[in-house]
Amino acid sequence: MIDDTLARVTQRIVERSKKTRSVYLTRISTARSQTVHRSQLACGNLAHGFAACQPEEKNALKNMVRSDIAIITAYNDMLSAHQPYENYPQSLKQALRSVGAVGQVAGGVPAMCDGVTQGQDGMELSLMSRDVIAMSAAIGLSHNMFDGALFLGICDKIVPGLVMSALSFGHLPAVFVPAGPMSSGLPNKEKVRVRQLYAEGKADRHALLEAEAASYHGIGTCTFYGTANTNQMVMEVMGLHLPGASFIHPNTPLRDALNDAAARQVTRLTETAGNYLPIGQLVDEKVVVNGIVSLLATGGSTNLTMHMVAMARAAGIIINWDDFSELSDAVPLLCRIYPNGPADINQFQAAGGVQLVVRELLKNGLLHQDVHTIAGFGLERYTQEPWLDNGQLAWREGADCSLDRNVIASVDQPFEHHGGTKVLSGNLGRAVMKTSAVPVDNQIIEAPAMVFESQHDIMPAFEAGKLDQDCVVVVRFQGPQANGMPELHKLMPPLGVLMDRGFKVALVTDGRLSGASGKVPAAIHVTPEAYAGGVLAKVHDGDMIRVNGRTGELQLLVDDQELALRTLSSPDLSSQAVGCGRELFSALRSQLSGAEQGACCIAF
Repeated sequence: MIDDTLARVTQRIVERSKKTRSVYLTRISTARSQTVHRSQLACGNLAHGFAACQPEEKNALKNMVRSDIAIITAYNDMLSAHQPYENYPQSLKQALRSVGAVGQVAGGVPAMCDGVTQGQDGMELSLMSRDVIAMSAAIGLSHNMFDGALFLGICDKIVPGLVMSALSFGHLPAVFVPAGPMSSGLPNKEKVRVRQLYAEGKADRHALLEAEAASYHGIGTCTFYGTANTNQMVMEVMGLHLPGASFIHPNTPLRDALNDAAARQVTRLTETAGNYLPIGQLVDEKVVVNGIVSLLATGGSTNLTMHMVAMARAAGIIINWDDFSELSDAVPLLCRIYPNGPADINQFQAAGGVQLVVRELLKNGLLHQDVHTIAGFGLERYTQEPWLDNGQLAWREGADCSLDRNVIASVDQPFEHHGGTKVLSGNLGRAVMKTSAVPVDNQIIEAPAMVFESQHDIMPAFEAGKLDQDCVVVVRFQGPQANGMPELHKLMPPLGVLMDRGFKVALVTDGRLSGASGKVPAAIHVTPEAYAGGVLAKVHDGDMIRVNGRTGELQLLVDDQELALRTLSSPDLSSQAVGCGRELFSALRSQLSGAEQGACCIAF
């Protein structure tokens, strides 16, 4: 029996999306061909399309009976999560040849790392890179040679951008191929301790660098539960990964076997295989709701409150933060993964992983079971885990109960009875708070505002002792149109120190924090943003602000008449529009929608 809230929210999304979803499905139906698309190409076009192929591949593509699979890759060897993709194209092509198909690398997309660019000018390109990735992948697919696609990407903006592109070519089957997490390094608690010591001036840069390098030490995704690993969770529960594929380490026999299986699987979904399942039909309203539920139940990255909106819109499905909020009231928090607890993603995998979370949620009617996935119809397939049986890939039932109740709880005894995300609203606008790591006693704060218009002004104020008081730190003009909406992770160590000193502290910003707000109550993604005339631009130092993560209140406690008389602050942001390539993105930045609309420049 499906949960009443889940059923109600899903039906509301269906009704809200009726027109846009119908238009989308008509569009992908029109794009669908009764035979392979390359048959529509002129001979000169086709000759160009397979000129670099081997003779046997050319013959296969000439006779129109073999599938041609596009490979879109986000490989680069600077980023730990994407370095493993270096050799994927060749191995995927080999797996495709084994079933009589052809694979071609159709294009590469950029992949930047927020961990590298935190606090730097390049961070202001990060969110916009998602839409650039979507457009870049579309260029690769636009050659119209293909019967299906494999997408290689794992991190913050890369996966949402690839999904948006895949859905724009929604008439093609698509399988997403993850690369897996790095092995565990320095414990997260120790890493945080060193960061706070550094913020207090009690540890030097050498000690900080050694701690960071011991934490982020090898290939694979960072092991904390930020946007990258949240992406993997959501993609698996949406049925776009093979079951159990998300958190298998790179360069292991099981990882290699899963990659080969992903290549073979996409051919089974093509027109020529007779089991046609394009991604545009697979991703429906129920699948989108399943993705949201997985985000909430695991306390995932707040970035997904924007990315899910943009991804859903690419399929003609309209969701908003009210949907997240209502589902969060019904979905319990089942996971404690750093920064929501000390465990990392490898400990989560060992405790039962995605399979156990799906099992718990399905058992209690908190996921839609009756959905299409790349592995077949029905989400119960995703309670199974992959393993090697005498060297051959097989699946078996995953854990039926938690192997570490400090990491994965049950629906009957959850860590919290609501999801890890709360939507706040009030006269300051609407915002999102990741409550899963914030102690209940710290979720309600009423204190005077201390206003900053640059994240770089926080540390000098902290070092000067100006923040040694109960306060609501307001960091504004960090929204999509102002400067591309950078993440503000560097604020967390000093604000964490203030909390350790006994002060009541909160953060209110129109910027982002991903999954890293930790114990600091942070109302983020405030919309309307200050740059677009939001009330956040009228806040003065000393104004009382109430932030209530339990009731969802975000209120500037200033008389309405006085507030109406105030002018909007309008700082000169021109210096933030140039340098590090930012000038190339000015037109795109001006077109970004608000955070609740997905912070997107693409009109679907």
